[in-house]
Amino acid sequence: MILVFGGTTEGRRAVEALEEAGSPYYYSTHGDNQHVELVNGTHLIGGMDVEQMMACCRERGIRLIVDAAHPFAEDLHHHLLLVAEQLHLPVIRYDRIYPPHTDDLIWCKDYNDALRMLEGHQVSRLLALTGVKTIRKLRPYWEKHENCWFRILSRPASQTIARQEGFPVERLVYYESDDTHVLINDLHPQAILTKESGLSGGFSEKVDAARKAGVKVFVIERPAYPPQSLDLHPVQIEYVNGPHGLRRAVEHLLPEFYPLHSGLTTGTCATAAAVAATCRLFEGGTPAEVPVILPDGETIHVPVTYGDDYASCVKEAGDDPDITDGVEIRASVCQSDQFEIVGGEGVGTITVPGFDYPPGSPAINKAPREMMRQNIRENVRIVISVPKGADIARKTFNPRLGIEGGISIIGVSGIVKPFSEEAFIDSIRKCLMIAKASGAQRVVINSGAKSERFVKTRYPDLPNQAFVEYGNYIGETLKMADELGIQAVTLGVMLGKAVKLAAGHLDTHSRKTTMDLDFIRQMLEESGITIDIGKLTLARELWERIPSHQLDAFARTVICHCEEHCRPLLPNGELTILLIDDNGKIYP
Repeated sequence: MILVFGGTTEGRRAVEALEEAGSPYYYSTHGDNQHVELVNGTHLIGGMDVEQMMACCRERGIRLIVDAAHPFAEDLHHHLLLVAEQLHLPVIRYDRIYPPHTDDLIWCKDYNDALRMLEGHQVSRLLALTGVKTIRKLRPYWEKHENCWFRILSRPASQTIARQEGFPVERLVYYESDDTHVLINDLHPQAILTKESGLSGGFSEKVDAARKAGVKVFVIERPAYPPQSLDLHPVQIEYVNGPHGLRRAVEHLLPEFYPLHSGLTTGTCATAAAVAATCRLFEGGTPAEVPVILPDGETIHVPVTYGDDYASCVKEAGDDPDITDGVEIRASVCQSDQFEIVGGEGVGTITVPGFDYPPGSPAINKAPREMMRQNIRENVRIVISVPKGADIARKTFNPRLGIEGGISIIGVSGIVKPFSEEAFIDSIRKCLMIAKASGAQRVVINSGAKSERFVKTRYPDLPNQAFVEYGNYIGETLKMADELGIQAVTLGVMLGKAVKLAAGHLDTHSRKTTMDLDFIRQMLEESGITIDIGKLTLARELWERIPSHQLDAFARTVICHCEEHCRPLLPNGELTILLIDDNGKIYP
């Protein structure tokens, strides 16, 4: 069981990531001000000291703690780490993403340091954005300078704290979203004082507003984690700053929590290899894992290895079925006068238009290229290679897409969640985009290689890219064809899927729907056919049971019902449905 300490944006994101598992967990907040949607989680409200935390963990069978609390919640961090030490529990610290320190800001180690800095810079007009609980810590300043304002939440509890501290009520200003620039314009402070609260704490917005107004910025640096006063050698702590990293850490520390485990895209693996190779080139280091910034801004750590003139990363697909699982992706790096990414052995070459890059370019998609650029600031020439890529590519969609000689380096998020449906649907969309870009007058969608082979005899002049496999996702494929503005679509379908589609099932996977014998009887009756189908186990048996002179009538009935459900999904295009028997005969 997992116990999350939240009440923050990170806490909310942790909930979203954990909910994907469908497993029970606990979410603890000090108060009830944060509304979170919990389906599998239980919300625990109320602060806990060490003894209460200890009892909570024991009573509820907690095996993992996620610390997603505010970076300045030092007492909470201290308490939960002590509990983790006593109960031998691992901890995941879900931290924030922090902008790098810049020299134009005045960094303060703590509030006493801030008091010294403010005095040293002769600041007499200050807007403090550090929260109501810091009024006491800054008392020496505001008692001396009457032009000091505190921005606080407009909650009764916050107002009570301010009154108890004796802070003048007329110098309180109240928090409203994105109002820092308004307050600066109204109050004309010489400086603002803020915490290093990270991107989710609005740190950049506060700093940008002050910079635009020419106002100095004093920043209280975030406390060390774990607190320097603690000696926690037995405690295992993993650090993450985003939902993908959290999920991977949970999968590592509590494998059974997620029924299916996530993996890495080929783009992330290529980036990790390139980062490692660059590190060795410029720093001489060969770390066993390297940090990789994902497209959403979070950082994960990826294992890498090294060869004579390259670094490499092994592709891990998790529980998502992927033919590239276990493949080694290499990166060789050398200095250059510009940043350049080149495809080497086993990386495919684009041969048709419709991709992010023109024909002749290596099949390295835009997102992985941008990841490498974001993670590597030096001007280098990166050669990405996949030793077994050419052999693997023959078993992928690449030949159909017009990518020759190897696999593609792909991935939008950088992480592969174990939902093969999503991955397959994404590949269908890409195939449809390529089909449209090929200039073909018609796109032919089929359930697989067998049906495609038969339908190609009907359309011998269409290019290979015009034929797209939908697997079981007929409805999704037609919707995407409409979104892409494809004007003419032929749907080739064999009888097993056709009888499900005719009954209105746009996803024909066996785990989603089964053959409906009653509906088949209805279609037979509509076709004027009287046969016994009581022991029918497979739809294709109908081709043998129905008298040959009545097959055309039955085919027309099936197609008519299929059209009833499919045509509304392609309202702006022409749809042709072809029913195919096991021998390749096509109806109509």
